[in-house]
Amino acid sequence: MKKILAMLLALSMIFALCACGGSKEETKTETETPAAEAAPAAEAAPAAAAGAFKLGVQGPLTGGAAIYGTAVVNGAKIAVDEINAKGGIQFELQAQDDEADSGDKAINAYNALMDWGMQVLVGPVTSGSGVTVGAQAYADRVFCLTPSGSSVDCIADKDNFFQVCFTDPNQGVASADYMAKNYAGAKVAVIYKNDDAYSQGIRDTFVKEAEAKAVEVVYEGTFNESTQTDFSVQLTAAQAAGADMVFLPIYYTPASVILSQANAMGYAPTFFGVDGMDGILAMPGFDTALAEGVMLLTPFSADSQDALTQNFVAKYQAAYGETPNQFAADAYDAVYIVAAALEAAGCTPDMDAAAICEALIPVMPTISVDGVTGQGMTWAASGEVSKAPMAIVIKDGVYVTP
Repeated sequence: MKKILAMLLALSMIFALCACGGSKEETKTETETPAAEAAPAAEAAPAAAAGAFKLGVQGPLTGGAAIYGTAVVNGAKIAVDEINAKGGIQFELQAQDDEADSGDKAINAYNALMDWGMQVLVGPVTSGSGVTVGAQAYADRVFCLTPSGSSVDCIADKDNFFQVCFTDPNQGVASADYMAKNYAGAKVAVIYKNDDAYSQGIRDTFVKEAEAKAVEVVYEGTFNESTQTDFSVQLTAAQAAGADMVFLPIYYTPASVILSQANAMGYAPTFFGVDGMDGILAMPGFDTALAEGVMLLTPFSADSQDALTQNFVAKYQAAYGETPNQFAADAYDAVYIVAAALEAAGCTPDMDAAAICEALIPVMPTISVDGVTGQGMTWAASGEVSKAPMAIVIKDGVYVTP
């Protein structure tokens, strides 16, 4: 009997040691293999409760357009934290860097999110990546809601792709209409990037609408990715043509060069931009005094006094030490839009991405969402959002409504 008891005791000790060993190994795996190691390009994600939807964000976190992607991730995180705190729908967030690329880097970022188990994509951030990734997401049946990919090519022939931002054609039309109403008699020069779908698309509709509304375009100049460091030819020609307003349907990086070079040559027209200019005030090394008086149309103004905007701005400033731009606001709204659509469709976290996609597509044209970038936002089945733009001007280094 004693022998049997001794054997039982020995076996129980062995089982205990094995159990401890297994527990120790599991703890080691969790603590020594953080998410940052597993996916170096991924942004840290807010914690989420069990049974959360996996929400991916894709955009430029490094490179010349990093201000856009970083703002989108920051805005999305604030929304995720707010939604998770309410205790209803829960999100787990992961972001991947595509460097605003429209080729392999864009697909690699998307694939990394898919490997993680992404169920819905808030992104991509830029139009070039949006076109590339959109095609793959359409084939995979993954629902996409881009905060800022404004090209119509992002949504064309894709029932699963929707936008929070205005389309490029709408920006061109709205800009020409605003000039016709507020700058009657102005002589306008246009400087646009001819190898960028975003810039080209806005330019095309702007010129057409300008002609229809008797806005005089006296000069058009172009540039491309390899020539966006010297605008002396374009600026000299615009000045010689007598342009007292220069329309810039471009991103903030080349715009900052144009503003600097125009200042150096003593050329001081009114510069009028679009949503891609938002972010110029946060550009490292840029003298914000050069942007004084710059006009742009945007769906978001941080100085708006409504409670929703002020709550978002206060939280963003507390978390990141700066004022949110339109890209952050669009992403903040995007997460809330996804939450509203998931709830309306009755989706649950155990559904796969394809099932969620098929459930959300018919729901999107039926919902209305109030956000910081628009009240009563609705969507066409084509993916295009309906909301009104607003004009803002840069004054004393901040965006204000004129």
